Amino acid sequence: MPTSEAGSKSPVHAARGFTLIELMVVVALIAIATAGVSLALRDSADTALERDAQRLAAVLEATRAQARASDARALWLPREGGFVVQGLPAPQPLQPWLSDQTRAQITAPVVLGPEPLIAPQQIALFAAQQPQRRLWVVTDGLRPFEVQRTPPGSRP
Repeated sequence: MPTSEAGSKSPVHAARGFTLIELMVVVALIAIATAGVSLALRDSADTALERDAQRLAAVLEATRAQARASDARALWLPREGGFVVQGLPAPQPLQPWLSDQTRAQITAPVVLGPEPLIAPQQIALFAAQQPQRRLWVVTDGLRPFEVQRTPPGSRP
């Protein structure tokens, strides 16, 4: 029988495996890593469409104020990959969407000023890969532009 020095472990107890604490630490690290990855991948088409809609509402309000201040009739028009504003004193380049999947649909050009009251306006935004999911950027002509999840006129 082999002998060992005082204080050293015998060969019988050398290969015991992992302790419960070690396994729990590994499982906790895997859970934290999984949560981080799932939160990082959460930026879906819906979130991108919502960001584009909120940005568009802000751009339309800023353009409306600029048109009133310069006494100009500004038009908002969708284009491939973005939108343009025409009619302001300073030429406006094509403004790209934040997401390359965002598309806009209008029934008539969106007129922004110079009058303080404009006709009711609406713009439907949708993602190219999910055209059935839409957001609407609307105004009644008096209030600021806002984002709606339901079509205009369908609110109770």
